[in-house]
Amino acid sequence: MDEFSPNRRVVNDINGLNSFLTRMYGLMTLAVLISALTAWLVMGVFAKQFTSFMINNRWGIWLIILLPIFLTFGISFNATRSPGLGFVLLIITSIVYGITFAFIAGAYTGTDIATAFVSSAGIFLTMALIGTCSHRDFARAGSFASAALIGLIIAMVVNFFLQNPAIDYILSVIAVIIFTILTAWDAQRMKNIYLEYGGGASTTGLAILGALQLYLDFINLFINFLDIFGSSDER
Repeated sequence: MDEFSPNRRVVNDINGLNSFLTRMYGLMTLAVLISALTAWLVMGVFAKQFTSFMINNRWGIWLIILLPIFLTFGISFNATRSPGLGFVLLIITSIVYGITFAFIAGAYTGTDIATAFVSSAGIFLTMALIGTCSHRDFARAGSFASAALIGLIIAMVVNFFLQNPAIDYILSVIAVIIFTILTAWDAQRMKNIYLEYGGGASTTGLAILGALQLYLDFINLFINFLDIFGSSDER
């Protein structure tokens, strides 16, 4: 009888949720560390080889830009069906983004990079904690932020041709606000998804999906903070 008591069921649910969150944030942290290590290796140990490859293979830049998009779709499609494949794709995605960071890091100082990382980490940890622990529903705010993100992407594409530094700075600030909201929403959303479907889907697959989403939130915070601090240096 005790096995089926409400108190024991609640304890099991809490333990399962904590295990899921630990796995999700652990995978997300692993992805960030792999990206940082990859960027360091490309900028330092393999700097000459990387530079030579990019000069001799102009298609390399398109590979760096487009490959993460296909990998993201691949993870979204395969994570719950094949967690092993989803994990491998997550690692590859983090490596590709690490190469991307190495590619753009040359335009910024070490101080800019460190400040952007600390700022991103601080906001991410705060909002992820709020999203996970708060009883407030962030669905509406997340929906608005998602819609705003579409408009932001369009504005960034337009400014890519205009090359207006002032507009670029403003868009980066807006992007930080959007991804700050999305971090809280995604953290809460993955918690709710586990509570609703955790028993009928691969917990590892759900953790990989959540890790991917939170990883993308973090790196977008980092990239836009990098642009903000880099732009401030030029003023």
